[in-house]
Amino acid sequence: MAEGAWIRAWISAALVTAVLSQTTTIEVPENSAVNLPCKAFGSQGTVTRQEWKFQRDGTTVLFYYGGQFTDAYKDRAVFYPNEIHLKSVTRKDSGLYICEVVGKDSSDFTQSQVDLIVQVPPSKPKAQVPSVVTIGTKAVLTCVETDANPRPVYKWYRDNVEVPADPKTSSLFRNSSYSLDDKTGVLAFEPAMAFDAGDYYCEASNKVGPSQKSDAVRMETSEVNVGGIVAAVVVLLLVLALVILGVWYAYSRGYFSKRKE
Repeated sequence: MAEGAWIRAWISAALVTAVLSQTTTIEVPENSAVNLPCKAFGSQGTVTRQEWKFQRDGTTVLFYYGGQFTDAYKDRAVFYPNEIHLKSVTRKDSGLYICEVVGKDSSDFTQSQVDLIVQVPPSKPKAQVPSVVTIGTKAVLTCVETDANPRPVYKWYRDNVEVPADPKTSSLFRNSSYSLDDKTGVLAFEPAMAFDAGDYYCEASNKVGPSQKSDAVRMETSEVNVGGIVAAVVVLLLVLALVILGVWYAYSRGYFSKRKE
């Protein structure tokens, strides 16, 4: 191979590698249309076969091959040589779209990828709050929202006042000891104090639509029930004493001797 031809082949291979290494990311609101570009191409400029695959949650399915769509896409997708047009996307369409092109030579294979993010506003979250916690123990509050995409960030409120990430920044919370994770929605008191009681609700937002707030849930705090613990110990000792007394009585009456005979 002449030096010039070798250089051209090397440049062509480098360009193909650059295309394949690039993933196009597209974000669109739910229920809108979108075009998914195919940047794969054959080195000879001819295409004998083009296929599209969809990858989500570790599962890959083939949805365009043999010149037609599978049933799930047949009525809502249009094929063009350089792109796929989806008429209306849902949250289930979020994932990786892979375009594969085979040229005249079977070894002439290229592919490109599109990472589609279907934007979904948050739905009303649910605040999971313990009704009663014992002072001095750990209390975990969780905010649950399952629809938003991208995943939302969370805020917590106590008695209609936002719980700050750092309790020391607010005079209302500086005596509390807690950690707040705005990505998971977990608010953990370690330990819970008497003044941590209140009405709690959480808020989820992802800048796609309006933020959503949960219903408020009351959390009460209680002292350790020392009297109950003492009473339980006394009852246990009484039961143990009765068992010992019963064994002694049976032994004194010769019950164990008769059993032996």
